[in-house]
Amino acid sequence: MGWIDMHCDTLSEIRKAGQGRKQEKKGSLLRNELCVDIERLGKAGAEAQFFACFVNAADYGAQGGAGKEKKMWQGNRSLFGEKVWDRAYDEVLRMLDCAWKEVCEGFHIARYAEDIPAAGETKDIAGIKDAGREPSVAGILTVEEGGVLNGKAERLGELYDRGVRLITLTWNYENGIGSPNSRERKVMERGLTSFGREIVERMNEYGMLIDVSHLSDGGFWDCIQCSRAPIAASHSNCRALCGHPRNLTDEMLHALGEKGGVAGLNFYSAFLSGNRRARPEDVARHALHMIDKAGEDAVCLGTDFDGFETEALPEGIRGVQDMEIVWEAMGRAGITPRQIDKILSGNLRRMLEIPFPTSG
Repeated sequence: MGWIDMHCDTLSEIRKAGQGRKQEKKGSLLRNELCVDIERLGKAGAEAQFFACFVNAADYGAQGGAGKEKKMWQGNRSLFGEKVWDRAYDEVLRMLDCAWKEVCEGFHIARYAEDIPAAGETKDIAGIKDAGREPSVAGILTVEEGGVLNGKAERLGELYDRGVRLITLTWNYENGIGSPNSRERKVMERGLTSFGREIVERMNEYGMLIDVSHLSDGGFWDCIQCSRAPIAASHSNCRALCGHPRNLTDEMLHALGEKGGVAGLNFYSAFLSGNRRARPEDVARHALHMIDKAGEDAVCLGTDFDGFETEALPEGIRGVQDMEIVWEAMGRAGITPRQIDKILSGNLRRMLEIPFPTSG
């Protein structure tokens, strides 16, 4: 059964290993000991995988990331200066170069720039299967941390030219675009900055997908209002079922569906079941709630594989090789075959086929 996953952190984990960190998980996109690699994606029937270029700005400051966790929820805009964001942007560019090099060696679809689909180019994904390439999986590159734009809207063009087709506007720090999700009400209420609104407009023009996962509630509602195209929450679940601020409220889910957007089911136990380890049935439970509140056209996959330890995945799931377990849980929960097909790939295909508006 073909499927598309809207978010994994495999690429950044491979980069960390290459820089001497996480040595126990060395490997490449083609083959590794992480949750996602190209060989297993092909065997598991994946049609496409979104690969996030994730950077933690705290890693590029003079004092590194230690001790920053407490501050990251305080929305402290002065926490990082321009040099930190520029260094983080340079790392994104190196990560993209790494992706293209590894992909060209083992991931046949991405040898040519036109093979990485932009919004409105889903035909490229279908064409991979038709061409019979092995492994027949499309790689779609994204950036997780819009702060790397650092007030320079022209960087969108550079990222687009390098194959980036989605940007997660914030991670866990306030940046030039907006504020992150937070347990602090004042932070959560903050909306997009004027630069953030400009970025939403320009991403519409490029046909890049606007990702509101990690964004404050205020920023989410600004995106709903400002974007002329559907938006995505690439890896966020339902706050009504699990009260983590990274999840979406019922009102947000409804608005996302009305906008024509999608939410990707995140496999992190903390976002599925709270303090206990999740089960595949919890993924199905969130899928059912999304269908109820956002509509069956708004649900997709956003596993967040390699964004956390494998022990925090639902029981029985260690990586892409185990995805069949999730489909089976959905079926047992009463999700129909038609709805499962939409969740697995149909809804993301529709998102990518939507003609994005252009300026003028």
